[in-house]
Amino acid sequence: MVAELRRWVLGQPLATAHVTHEKLSKVKALAVFSSDALSSVAYATEEILIVLVMAGTSALHLSMPIAFLIALLLIIVAASYRQTIHAYPTGGGAYIVSKENLGVYAGLMAGAALLIDYVLTVAVSMAAGVAAITSAIPWLAEHRVLLGVLFISFVTLANLRGIRESSNIFALPTYLFILSILLLISIGWLKYLLFGAAPVVAAYSPEPVQGLTTFLILRAFASGCTALTGIEAISDGVPAFRPPESRNASITLTWMTATLLTMFIGITSLARLYGVIPHEGETVVSQLARATFGGGPFYYMVQATTAMILILAANTSYQDFPRLSSIMARDRFLPRQFANLGDRLVFSNGIIILGVLASLLIIAFDGITHALIPLYAVGVFLSFTLSQSGMVVRLRKLRDRGWQRRAVISGIGAIATCTVLFVFATVKFIQGAWIVIVLIPTLVFAFDRIHRHYDFIATELTLAGFERPREIRHIVLVPVADIHRGVVTALEYAKSICTEVRAVYVDLGVETTRKMRDMWKQWHPDIPLVVLESPYRSVIEPLIEYIDEVKKDENLDVVTVLLPEFVTPHWWQGLLHNQTALLIKGALLFKKGVIVTSVPYHIEGQR
Repeated sequence: MVAELRRWVLGQPLATAHVTHEKLSKVKALAVFSSDALSSVAYATEEILIVLVMAGTSALHLSMPIAFLIALLLIIVAASYRQTIHAYPTGGGAYIVSKENLGVYAGLMAGAALLIDYVLTVAVSMAAGVAAITSAIPWLAEHRVLLGVLFISFVTLANLRGIRESSNIFALPTYLFILSILLLISIGWLKYLLFGAAPVVAAYSPEPVQGLTTFLILRAFASGCTALTGIEAISDGVPAFRPPESRNASITLTWMTATLLTMFIGITSLARLYGVIPHEGETVVSQLARATFGGGPFYYMVQATTAMILILAANTSYQDFPRLSSIMARDRFLPRQFANLGDRLVFSNGIIILGVLASLLIIAFDGITHALIPLYAVGVFLSFTLSQSGMVVRLRKLRDRGWQRRAVISGIGAIATCTVLFVFATVKFIQGAWIVIVLIPTLVFAFDRIHRHYDFIATELTLAGFERPREIRHIVLVPVADIHRGVVTALEYAKSICTEVRAVYVDLGVETTRKMRDMWKQWHPDIPLVVLESPYRSVIEPLIEYIDEVKKDENLDVVTVLLPEFVTPHWWQGLLHNQTALLIKGALLFKKGVIVTSVPYHIEGQR
């Protein structure tokens, strides 16, 4: 039943040979890998205005200069990542670039930063998507955490069905969002040019709480740099494109950058023209849509598509988190389970872990976008800085044609993003950025310990200098609590694998032990029955002591403990019986020179 439910929810398994059919065209890849970056226009402008309005509404005029600086930075970073796509067509992005050119620990820092960023992307996107919904339907605000978790569950299931199927689901909402935002910008500007525009009436007129300082402007700039999140996604997922992968990926990155620039500058300019003041309860995009469309069907179209793109923006992380996890697992910095492809040719373990972690963040921060944003961009800009610095080192090393020009681009990008990283970490430190700053080195330490463990295991298991094992001296011990068909079957099997077989019985009462001896003479007189005293009614301790004693006294290499187990027709029926065999397995699991195995006896039918 479970298998059938799994097939119904996730679909039929795909053969490994089918992987080439899961590749994405540029049109679908734009929807899959760009939804995170494109969705940032729904909150990037708002984050700038929220900071500036602390100095009063007169400070809002600085939103456009800040937006143009962010746009310039976006162009530089995108140009650098185009170079990364062609230099590393196997994907991996900042992690691979940093590890190969700056060293292992730089790569691990980039990997940790990106993994944190992908989890935060899902949480922030879902929180922002729910905020867009509650702006249009205010009574849903009290259920924002539940809505966020439900949406994460939906996107997780969609991605478990496979990359091509998830792209089919997410392509239409992405292009509808682009269309609705461009329509909003076009009509908003046209309305302003033809008729002018009265300022949007805010819920309140905020009083200044501090002066317009350089620190405040830097803080607004850092907050608005959330518009750059997701730029690296295409370089991380180059192998998902149809051939020629690098060319198609770089073209898609150009499309994404141009679209993002148009929408971000357009939204910010409209907010300035219409005098939008950010306030709790309604997003900036919602205010602009009301002012432009008057609350009609086009308003609800903008809100609906914004909510959809914000929710589906998490899909970018669902493509890159599992892929990066698999690469790091292949390099033995993460558990190997992350490198396993699931039934639908996706890295299922990474997808599930991402969904769980993002849900926990939504719950911990009460589904509030502004509470999550301070955690958001530190990891992003750290990975940007490391990736572009790595490209500078690579270009200087190779010195191929035109390397100086490309190194300058990456170098300027590295300096710019490092500056933003420093500003963001400084101005957002108390608000929550410290969590990420502490978490990144913690993860790097964990990666290093995992890698050391795998190296240790590989050293212990290597055949170099290993002599073929001599003939093994061993016996088989069969713990028994009664005589029934399962025990008889297990004893017959034990005799087939070893000439020295002993049954072990723990004495829990004089009368039961006497009956056991009498039955044993009838059924198995050829196998010795060892009776162990247990004054405190423990089964496990006397058995372990006897195993240690036999192994030592008889100079045995191995003691095989063979457990008779009967299997009930239904899983719940097993709960009605003692789980002694399970306890014995757990107790003996880490004992050297002891092999534990089971002989199941299947009971068929139920009266």
